[in-house]
Amino acid sequence: MGTTATSAAKGKVWEGGNEPLGASYGKLMMWFFILSDALTFTGFLVSYGFMRFKFLEIWPIADEVFNHFPFFHGDHPMYFVALMTFILIFSSVTMVLAVDAGHQNNKNKVVTYLALTIVGGLFFVGSQAYEWTNFIRGSYGAVETKGGAILQFVNQEGERIHISEFAKPIPSDRVDNIKSKGIWFTKEASRPSYTTQEIVEGLKANPNVLVRTEFIYRGTEAQKADQTIHPTLNKDKHKVILTREASVERINDAALVVEGASLIRNEYGNKLFANLFFFITGFHGFHVSVGILLNIIIFINVLLGTYERRGTYEMVEKVGLYWHFVDLVWVFVFTFFYLV
Repeated sequence: MGTTATSAAKGKVWEGGNEPLGASYGKLMMWFFILSDALTFTGFLVSYGFMRFKFLEIWPIADEVFNHFPFFHGDHPMYFVALMTFILIFSSVTMVLAVDAGHQNNKNKVVTYLALTIVGGLFFVGSQAYEWTNFIRGSYGAVETKGGAILQFVNQEGERIHISEFAKPIPSDRVDNIKSKGIWFTKEASRPSYTTQEIVEGLKANPNVLVRTEFIYRGTEAQKADQTIHPTLNKDKHKVILTREASVERINDAALVVEGASLIRNEYGNKLFANLFFFITGFHGFHVSVGILLNIIIFINVLLGTYERRGTYEMVEKVGLYWHFVDLVWVFVFTFFYLV
């Protein structure tokens, strides 16, 4: 009688018996994890939104930051990011096909589609590493003023130029503090390719070089009336370019040469942009890496016939839920960092 009562109680658990809502315990726990992780990413992205709104006028323009494409020279804004996004979304399609093949107990198809999913994930993580490498290394170089502002450099047509194109080398007897030169008792950070003085003298000696500030040109009447702003090279949604006279005067405030990006400062503009970029995309990249590892484990188990002997490929479906979540999160990260 006790057994009958227990069975009746179990049958009333959300009318799902031992599987509430028709979902197994493992699948239900995966949904709980996805919900909690979604709230975590939401907090990060909301923080990014607040910081961007606070520094709206000096926030870097994505098209000018993410403009690299492997094996191609010149600027290719957003092309590579769009490609890696497409590959990741396509890997969600192959994951769906793997889950569907599992429902049909078709081992060969599960193996094929899981392999494609893993390849897509590896391509995405490799692409993120490429993006990080270029972001850290930098594209053109800039200087930071005594007040913490970032100054970039353009030619008379408003095109960005690298600091090496105009910097004036000044002979120096200083050596790096490294063990191979007998200076073993102290250590210093790597020095930039040029000193501040070389940048200042180079700009003054090249009349075709202008300073571009970190402020976004909005085309307002006040900006148009500002005599220090170059009247013909400023367009909406571009950084403010100073006249030649204002450029020479502004460069005198230069304090540091900045090449690339770090958690301390970056050549693209506000340092918070780099901090949030590293943290949020790195956190997402960690999730993708975990997803790849899980898919590899499932892939090996499928090859060994583990789920075929169990008579169910539910593990493929549970990992698929996680993979779809990771892909969906990237859509929001992509929108916040690259499109908005």
